Amino acid sequence: MSDLQDLPAAQLLTMFASKALSPLEYYQHLVDHISRWEPHINALWNFDPQGVMEQARGATERWARGLPRGPLDGVPVTFKELIATQGSPVPAGSAATVLQPAAQDAPPAARLREAGAIVLGKTTVPDFGMLSSGVSSFHGITRNPWNPANNTGGSSSGAAAAAAAGYGPLHVGTDIGGSIRLPAGWCGLVGFKPTLGRVPIDPYYTGRCAGPLTRTLDDCALLMRYLSLPDSRDATSLPPQALDWKLAPPSLRGLRVGLLLDPGVGFIPSARTCALVEAAAKLFQAHGARLQSVAPLMDRSLLDGMDRFWRARQWAELSAMGSAQFEKVLPYIREWAAPAAEYTAVQAVQGFNQTFEMRRRAAQVFEQVDLLLCPTNQVDTFPADWPSPGNDPQKPFEHIAFTLPWNMGEQPALSINCGFTDDGMPVGLQLVGPRFADEWLLQMGKWYEGVRGQMPRWPGSA
Repeated sequence: MSDLQDLPAAQLLTMFASKALSPLEYYQHLVDHISRWEPHINALWNFDPQGVMEQARGATERWARGLPRGPLDGVPVTFKELIATQGSPVPAGSAATVLQPAAQDAPPAARLREAGAIVLGKTTVPDFGMLSSGVSSFHGITRNPWNPANNTGGSSSGAAAAAAAGYGPLHVGTDIGGSIRLPAGWCGLVGFKPTLGRVPIDPYYTGRCAGPLTRTLDDCALLMRYLSLPDSRDATSLPPQALDWKLAPPSLRGLRVGLLLDPGVGFIPSARTCALVEAAAKLFQAHGARLQSVAPLMDRSLLDGMDRFWRARQWAELSAMGSAQFEKVLPYIREWAAPAAEYTAVQAVQGFNQTFEMRRRAAQVFEQVDLLLCPTNQVDTFPADWPSPGNDPQKPFEHIAFTLPWNMGEQPALSINCGFTDDGMPVGLQLVGPRFADEWLLQMGKWYEGVRGQMPRWPGSA
């Protein structure tokens, strides 16, 4: 079988159980597949093919005896480099980081290992995860499998590249302003940012979530079944809830669906992107939903305030470095953060306070609608070697007006492919639901995936 890399996780598990395919056979194919792709896209870090094959042999023996180690025994998963895995350093994408092995798995890695998954490797990130780009002073440039001249976006850059290129079915990223959904949109994937606290994470921070990047809603839901299990290390996590993550068909009759096409600030999405998103919204309407326009949430004061706070936060870390270490940081990051050296404490706090205004506006949206649809990305694509879509360190966040509010408001948000640009690059549709409606939102995504139909192809396929 030449397309084993495209198998979803459930099918892999069925084949392992029936002995139609052994984990060892699968990984022999997958490692070869990765070796052909990886020189062109640079998605992985800390990838140990020999170690992976040893784990595959163990899984093969267990499945042969009918005694799998867990419900995901033998299924590969990658973790964004920022998610700690025991024994591996966490460079945070920066050559300035002093490398030290992590003492233990972070919650997402711990839950999936307990379920029996094989950690295929870690995936690349830009410096400190503060760019929606595949450019890193530590990892180099990660490229988009749909066209290696183009950027993946980020900061879950390697996770998105790995998923699009077929490095197995399951990939886990993190998201504080769009870092799962943005690259998912640019790489044609399902990318899910859950309600804040739904997936325990360590370290936790305002708006920071971990979540899946996959090719299908079914694989996304499968990951959530384990990622959402409790872990006491996250003091912001939600109380454990008995969700089965089954994607039952939802009812659209009378559903209030909002359509947001104007980001309010920053880059204006292309006519092609808006047309594809509007066409997706019309599908909801045709099946019983009530469609209405939604005014922009974001404006210049909110975006610039968030930018000032994030600059101050980053400068606090950079200013503690010695000069030699500081010089190793990606120049774009240094230039972006440097103005914060002149900020007052009041300016930094005023910037942070914009998160509460975003939260208020995000909550108000769901007084009007049950589901919001909008583009994921404000730009269609940008060069692989640019640190941001605008390539301007003084205006770094002109592309996140559609994604950022839901981190600060804590709503679940999902990106799924809704078509392609005239140049053949993927376009993402973002679905946003009320807080805590994670399972329902995935059901909505599954419904749209069904009416949209299968992806016509993946990179490298006919």
